[in-house]
Amino acid sequence: MEFRDGIFALRTRRFGTVAEIMIKKLYDFEESGSLAFDKKDIKTNERIEVKFSTVLKENDDTIRGDNVISQVIKANLANRAMNSKDAEIYKMDSKEVLSCPGYSDKQHRGNEGEGQFHLNQDNIDYHRKNHQVMTINYQELYDLFSK
Repeated sequence: MEFRDGIFALRTRRFGTVAEIMIKKLYDFEESGSLAFDKKDIKTNERIEVKFSTVLKENDDTIRGDNVISQVIKANLANRAMNSKDAEIYKMDSKEVLSCPGYSDKQHRGNEGEGQFHLNQDNIDYHRKNHQVMTINYQELYDLFSK
């Protein structure tokens, strides 16, 4: 639990780096050598983009001076929207992402041609059925990183 909770306590880039290392080790991918994508499958020359998600509960409240303490307290790990004893790995090609449930083209302000999809209670069954390729528990993940 300490290892799992530590992963989810990492912030943005460091959190994503954990996912990239996991995928690299699981699939024997190489570094991309480019800032345009994360990893490369040297067998197929395929570009690999890795996304990792905390799946936090949505919070519509804006952080303001009068609610900053309550907003910070609400942001703890116990408030993850989808707690799991396992890490689930999904795969889809770039054409599938554009039409998958939960897709949003609003990843960054002013971005063009870049997006992401969000897992939630409404679409998780779809993603598990159509795109899940692996489940790994946190002990197995810890062991993978220990090698």
